[in-house]
Amino acid sequence: MSTAPQDSQNTFSGAGDQAEAAPPASAPASPRAPAGKPNSFVLWVRDLLVSAAASVLIITFLYQPVRVEGTSMLPRLEDRDRLFINKFAYHIEAIERGDIVVFHYPRDPEKSYIKRVIALPGDRIRIDRGAVWLNGKRLRESYVPLEYRDTRSMPEMVIPPDCYFMMGDHRSISSDSREFGPVERSLIYGKAVFVYWPAKDAGVLR
Repeated sequence: MSTAPQDSQNTFSGAGDQAEAAPPASAPASPRAPAGKPNSFVLWVRDLLVSAAASVLIITFLYQPVRVEGTSMLPRLEDRDRLFINKFAYHIEAIERGDIVVFHYPRDPEKSYIKRVIALPGDRIRIDRGAVWLNGKRLRESYVPLEYRDTRSMPEMVIPPDCYFMMGDHRSISSDSREFGPVERSLIYGKAVFVYWPAKDAGVLR
C-alpha cells in the first residue's frame, strides 16, 4: 500500500483619532475618513496571508495530509482514505511496535508505503504459517482479522540496528518486510495519526 501527499477570521480594527484645528466658523467642516484605519480589503489580504503562512508552517513541520492507495492495511485503512501524518513525532519520541508509519519504499524511494511496525532493532522475529513470533513469544495481533491472515512462513532473523520490520494488516495481500526486508530508520518520515475522510472512517489510528 502506498500513500500520495494533498478558519475563522479575526478582524482587528484600530481607531486612530487625531487632534485637528477647528475650521473657521464661516467654513463648513468637510467630512474626512478616520486617519490610520485600513480598509476592509487590506485587512482581508493580511488575514489571508497570515492564514496561508500558518498552514505552510504546519504542513511543512508538523502535519501532512496523505491519501492511501491500496488495501494492504484493511480493515482499518481503505483505499483512498485521507489521513494526517505527524512528521515531527519521531523527533521527540521513539518508534514503537504497533505504530502505523509512512516511509519511503526501500526499492524505490520515490514511492511511499504505509505499514505497521512489528519489530524493533535487536528483536528476533520469525513467522510460522502466518503466526508471528517475537523474541520467543507469539505476538497477539488483534488488528489482523482472521479472514486477512495467511499461512506464509519466514525463518528467524534479528532486526539490524536502526531498522524496523513492517507488515500490512491485510497479510494475504501485503507487500512488506517479508519481501523487501527491514526498513532503515532514515526512510521513515511520518507517523499516521488521524483519518479525516471519509467521515465514516474518521478517527485516531491505533
